[in-house]
Amino acid sequence: MKNLFHSYFESFKGLRKEIWLLSLITLINRAGTMVIPFLSLYLTKNRGFSLEEVGWILTFFGLGSVTGSWLGGKLTDKIGHYRTMVISLLLSSVFFILLQFPSSFWAICLGIYLVMTVADIFRPAVFVAISAYSKPENRTRSITLIRLAINLGFSAGPAIGGLIIATAGYSGLFWVDGITCFLAGILLLKLLHPKRAKTEMEDTFIQAKSAMSDKPYLLFILAMVLFGFIFIQYFSTMPLYYSEYHKLNEMQIGLLLGLNGLLIFLFEMPLIKFLESRRHTATGYLILGTFLTGISFLAINLSDWAGILVVGMLLVTIGEMIGFPFSNSFALNRSDGKKRGSYMALYSISFSISHIFGHNSGMQLINRFGYEFTWYLMLGFALLACLLLFILKKILLRENV
Repeated sequence: MKNLFHSYFESFKGLRKEIWLLSLITLINRAGTMVIPFLSLYLTKNRGFSLEEVGWILTFFGLGSVTGSWLGGKLTDKIGHYRTMVISLLLSSVFFILLQFPSSFWAICLGIYLVMTVADIFRPAVFVAISAYSKPENRTRSITLIRLAINLGFSAGPAIGGLIIATAGYSGLFWVDGITCFLAGILLLKLLHPKRAKTEMEDTFIQAKSAMSDKPYLLFILAMVLFGFIFIQYFSTMPLYYSEYHKLNEMQIGLLLGLNGLLIFLFEMPLIKFLESRRHTATGYLILGTFLTGISFLAINLSDWAGILVVGMLLVTIGEMIGFPFSNSFALNRSDGKKRGSYMALYSISFSISHIFGHNSGMQLINRFGYEFTWYLMLGFALLACLLLFILKKILLRENV
């Protein structure tokens, strides 16, 4: 047991102080965006919108995410990651507070769109910051630490948010969201030195190549759209499957979904440290992560035993733990010496696109063809993504010859 703990903490060693500070800022920021998990409840119970109207409002949520990611990449290439992150955090604090005031349908659509646009400007910039503040050999573990902060923030946020709603109502939620974004922005100003941002910014002007002119990278992005499309089913359509097909109650579903976060917290960093030492390519690991995610859908179709759901969750969690850090690392490494903001913006947009189409498409497929067909289709998408990544791997091998 002592050796296990030693190995766990050893996996965090070697990361720079700036990465730890960036993780702290990300944790505060993500825990602060606690209004997001309660958005559907707020719109139906507090504002009285129908489910159809909520669906359209959430479409604007996704569109804002795409716009913000694109704009974040542009700003990062022009003014650097440091200034871009500060702008995003401080403006987000204002927009989150203002979001409680619109009452009409179109006003809320516009409000949600603006909030997500401003908030997701942060995403490409934080990816570029990881590259600027970490050593090349520690990039994947640095990304994993940021992911750990995001997961902890998303775990703590809803719990705190529920308490705030119970005591101060939804209005209190918007105020706390705004204040925490403001605090994250102030911490960024105080703790991360802007000189590092200046150096990184100057480098981006030297090389003018952008992501849209990099055909192998576009192939990678297409594979990530497919990967994101199948992965998000576990947090939209899969809970319905747990409830309707396997008759699990809310507590059992919560525990099953919570297993995902717990396993990531305990094992992702040691797993990444171990895989990094194996000297395999990032694309090879991406194929493995995507394949495991797809196989999880096959597993739950093979048996009506409730325990198979745990097996499926284990498979998709391992796939996630491998897929996300190495995909992020690949995007960062591919952007070396190029317009890094445009590369990381496109990477962020790939998952925003998955969110726009994945949730609704999954629901429609289940409604029309049922769960079994839908899960087999997700397996097919995963295999297609694996094929694209395999082709990418061959292209990269030819590039390096």
